[in-house]
Amino acid sequence: MKRIEIYDTTLRDGAQAEDVSFSAEDKLRIARKLDELGVHYIEGGWPGSNPRDLEFFKKASRIRFENARLVAFGSTHRPGVKINNDSNIKALIETKTPAITIFGKTWDFHVTEALKITHEENLELIHNSITYLKKHVDIVFFDAEHFFDGYKSNPKFAMRCLKAAKEAGADCLVLCDTNGGTLPHELRDIVQGVIKTINYPIGIHAHNDSECAVANSLIAVELGASQVQGTINGFGERCGNANLCSVLPDLQIKLGFRCISDEQMKRLREVSRFVNEIANLRHFKRQPFIGDSAFAHKGGIHVSAIRKRPETYEHIRPELVGNSQRVLISDLAGKSNILRKAEEFGIRIEHDSPQLQEIVTTLKELENQGFQFEGAEASFELLMKKALGLHRRFFDLIGFRVIVEKRKEAEEPLSEATIMVRVGGKIEHTAATGNGPVNALDNALRKALDKFYPETRDIKLHDYKVRVLTAGKGTSAKVRVLVESGDDKEKWGTVGVSENIIEASWQALVDSIEYKLLKKEGNGRVSSG
Repeated sequence: MKRIEIYDTTLRDGAQAEDVSFSAEDKLRIARKLDELGVHYIEGGWPGSNPRDLEFFKKASRIRFENARLVAFGSTHRPGVKINNDSNIKALIETKTPAITIFGKTWDFHVTEALKITHEENLELIHNSITYLKKHVDIVFFDAEHFFDGYKSNPKFAMRCLKAAKEAGADCLVLCDTNGGTLPHELRDIVQGVIKTINYPIGIHAHNDSECAVANSLIAVELGASQVQGTINGFGERCGNANLCSVLPDLQIKLGFRCISDEQMKRLREVSRFVNEIANLRHFKRQPFIGDSAFAHKGGIHVSAIRKRPETYEHIRPELVGNSQRVLISDLAGKSNILRKAEEFGIRIEHDSPQLQEIVTTLKELENQGFQFEGAEASFELLMKKALGLHRRFFDLIGFRVIVEKRKEAEEPLSEATIMVRVGGKIEHTAATGNGPVNALDNALRKALDKFYPETRDIKLHDYKVRVLTAGKGTSAKVRVLVESGDDKEKWGTVGVSENIIEASWQALVDSIEYKLLKKEGNGRVSSG
């Protein structure tokens, strides 16, 4: 069974999508999830282009990835600049990643019109850059930018670019459909021509401007490509990149190639939804394989048939990709996912436990209200522990008040929160300010709890996201707040939902603190049956 390398570029190419913006902390969380999924390469960003990517690589260097190699991305050195003086090349090397990917021009139109150099000078840029980088890093991939357009325009020159990269020692020549306009029959002819001419490992990097990125990726692999580049959920500039959430199951389940383990494949839906939550985007329910509607059945004939033999109206078993069958008039999904998450959290619960059905029911009620737990696993762990009797309240709220005051037009508003809580038989009443109402409330809560639970001082609020859930209701709309917190050992996500943004934030902040205190207390591997 042939192994196909999966190269994920969600953090770089995917981050160029409209409405997508990842902080360095976002990228670190996603990178960990991608590593759990089992992808082979994670392209972290372009360190020479912005401070955020530099910060990411600095922090990522301290992470021990189990499955993936981290990749830094950049371009060939600039024309007229000596390679050892090129700031972008220096930045790539300074990341100390085990692999580097550089792109170079292979379309003669770009060489003469964008770079304003000769064909020979472009070939030297490619060769010199790869030769130099190979002295500093074991793995160098060459992204042949605009290769398919370049091949259509001037096949001889496009192939010379590939040969220059090959002779310089590139480990894989990645054919890029950068404009996304190549149709499958064109791609087939071109890839066959490349493979016939050059005996070397090739990869495919397809964009989706013609809705053919997944199809083109599959064809390239069938013809001999050994690496596929793409993004989770198809994120990417313009119409996006090849969607790995479709590419992976198509390659492995449909075509029989080996990409990741079967157990890792079962995490596909989870990872897809996690990335959407971190990007603060709605889940696309009709997304193939992992969308809510991918295995949903409504028609009476269909429902009757799938109850007898699911394959009558399902092309694969949904559990293979972490999804589940749904009958729209009565949802059948839930228990298997709960059991899997319980195992991850170190909680033992029997499959026939009455509490299991209680958790499923509660989960569906909360999801109907707008809660989503993919990016808020700490809140979900608390939900499970509450149902199983493994949770205790560390404090009770008596009340809080938040004031936002603006005294002068040119001055920033002042936020102050007053809070009263009961811990055991003692009442603590205190106040704090912040750079916003939620920050003030967070500061006041932790100030009130400090004397009882000094470990709350370790908690840091890393990220805060708000999504409007009910369109068309203006300022009365229901919102979902996703908070990322952490200490010096780990990070965790919590969630709250309300028509009042302060109340939603309060829910997420309380979950964050309770999660920390429960972990400190060591309330973990307890069984329930």
